[in-house]
Amino acid sequence: MSLTVADLARPGMTEFQEQLRLQHEKTMHEELEKLLQSSTGPEAQISKKDFEGFRCIFHRFLQRKGPSVEWSKIQRPPEDLILSYEKIKAQGRPEGITSSLNKLVVLKLNGGLGTSMGCKGPKSLISVSNDNTFLDLTVQQIEHLNKTFNADVPLVLMNSFNTDEDTKKILQKYTHHRVKIHTFNQSRYPRINKESLLPIASDLGMRGANADAWYPPGHGDIYASFHNSGLLDTLLAQGKEYVFVSNIDNLGATVDLSILHHLMSQPASRRCEFIMEVTNKTRSDVKGGTLIQYEDHLRLLEIAQVPKDHVDEFKSVTKFKIFNTNNLWISLPAIKRLQQQNTLDLEIIVNPKSLDGGLNVIQLETAVGAAIKCFDNALGVNVPRSRFLPVKTSSDLLLVMSNLYSLEAGSLTMSKRREFPSTPHVKLGSSFTKPWRLTGRLTSPYTSPGMQVQDFLKRFENIPDMLELDHLTVSGDVTFGKNVSLKGTVIIIANHGDRIDIPAGAVLENKIVSGNLRILDH
Repeated sequence: MSLTVADLARPGMTEFQEQLRLQHEKTMHEELEKLLQSSTGPEAQISKKDFEGFRCIFHRFLQRKGPSVEWSKIQRPPEDLILSYEKIKAQGRPEGITSSLNKLVVLKLNGGLGTSMGCKGPKSLISVSNDNTFLDLTVQQIEHLNKTFNADVPLVLMNSFNTDEDTKKILQKYTHHRVKIHTFNQSRYPRINKESLLPIASDLGMRGANADAWYPPGHGDIYASFHNSGLLDTLLAQGKEYVFVSNIDNLGATVDLSILHHLMSQPASRRCEFIMEVTNKTRSDVKGGTLIQYEDHLRLLEIAQVPKDHVDEFKSVTKFKIFNTNNLWISLPAIKRLQQQNTLDLEIIVNPKSLDGGLNVIQLETAVGAAIKCFDNALGVNVPRSRFLPVKTSSDLLLVMSNLYSLEAGSLTMSKRREFPSTPHVKLGSSFTKPWRLTGRLTSPYTSPGMQVQDFLKRFENIPDMLELDHLTVSGDVTFGKNVSLKGTVIIIANHGDRIDIPAGAVLENKIVSGNLRILDH
């Protein structure tokens, strides 16, 4: 008999099951030692440190006794712990902007691949606006800050083993920019068999049979990896006090001087160690994590922690009105303190996966925002939606490449020519997400093979005018000619085997275009 994932969630464990827990932990330790002995190079030393973290999360996973939250204890956060951005902005900018900026570090989570957008390689190297990649825009934003205020804000990239090599090749491109760029790697953890709860890796290699044996353990790994890399100590020695953390694919996550001022203006006795930017939830955000009050602390509640009976309640826009943007402002000395005290307690996210061969595995992950409960005087700030502009899909990419947004110093802002501040809802079908190799003017000279902008770009002679668009749905084999204008609600559906070519100069306003090119009023 063996202990299963389901057994671990049951509250009352027998003595026999407890013995099984201990046996699993002992066997896991032995298997990890075998993996370490399979290599004698620097890889083994790095993995040894990674495995220390994995042993801790695996131990905590085995100790789980039911849900991590009791639903009846969940409360809405007090109003004084979720600040209005408008009130913070009214305080103005810091008087010594340069001095405040010199205490800041910008850290981008750069561990993800572009697979969800039909691309291979690091997502940060995909071109998103005027041939600029996510990384290009980030560097431009920080360089603009440094030049404007004569400051020294460094950029830190947390890479994963999936993105590190390709990212480092690109960094030479920024040698002459006024931005110091540092990198460190998050950990590499072994995927474990869902039934046996043992690693599926046969050695420390990452090729061949071991290609799917490893995973980066979520962005909650930032605290340990940042600390263990030595970079945290280096930045503290340089007088840095806060780090602004965000996903590199959130084009709205720029340094905000008003939030920085709020952090720097607090008295030392009440210094805020953690700010989470939240924004109002819409129906498209119902799965996003939200801030709650739980046992006298602000806490991040993720959908994975919600009991099945309460999932619909969690998704309610009326009860849980805000969600986490993953834009975080965190005290660097506090990170060091909590790491040294070993008191960062992040909820474990059990992420099940099914590999190509049908093997069921689990990944043990954590989220960076879950640490909010561990920091002193933590706050949420309800920010405008403009600070949450993630590019997760080809549909998102079409929006940011369009004339809805203007680009200045690496920052995208909604065009003043759009009458409504809301972003159109765009849904592109699978024909727009198949990977392909793009050649010509849209390909960046720094884009290496396998990182090409995806299939949907060849379907547009140029990006349509979308200033007056509310909703766009495109399904099937559809192409757009030059200077097409989309207004109101536009639905274009090409049936299987059919193809629709929207002619150059077409203006579609509140139209449904069907498989045989009938144009009907919507």
